[in-house]
Amino acid sequence: MKVAIVKSAVLAASILAPLLLVTAASGETPAVAASTETETATVEDEHGTLNPQELTADFFIRQAGRKAFDPHMCMYGYFVAKSGNHPGARKIFDRCASEGVLGAMPWAAWEAENGFDKPSDPVKAAEWDRRAAEAGYSVGELNYGLDLLRGHGVAFDESLGRDLIDRAARQGDTTARRLVENGYDPESVTPDPDKERYRKPMY
Repeated sequence: MKVAIVKSAVLAASILAPLLLVTAASGETPAVAASTETETATVEDEHGTLNPQELTADFFIRQAGRKAFDPHMCMYGYFVAKSGNHPGARKIFDRCASEGVLGAMPWAAWEAENGFDKPSDPVKAAEWDRRAAEAGYSVGELNYGLDLLRGHGVAFDESLGRDLIDRAARQGDTTARRLVENGYDPESVTPDPDKERYRKPMY
């Protein structure tokens, strides 16, 4: 499995739902007003959405396909992926990565590499890694460096691969440092995937 640990916090949602308190005429303790079905009905038309179902996975998956970019969706991609909804997670990660959210790029690569519900796409995965690396993101530098050392999804280039891993190590990436200490051997940081997926056949 690709190294796809997002180190920095992506984006935090700060939406609070206000509570409507009603006080009985008798002076009793305020109670939360009960909502009726008509009050919470969601209605969508050409002007927008009335009472949108916010903070749900489905809501943010739909947001990923809309013209206006809502950055709050980016933090939901992880939870959508871990729930097993890989088509939805892919929509979120690809949209956020396309909008330049660096923390989403390794996850977009992870979805492309592993495939889950569709065939693996190492070329697309390496492209996301490259974009993250070129933006100076240490996780992207590490991952693209590994892609180059393996010749997986991209042409083998040991010199550039080592250079990128060195850059990630200089930024403080502990996995990259361990890789350097072990002579840039990918198996030192991802032993199982390298044995099962990346190792070149002997004959």
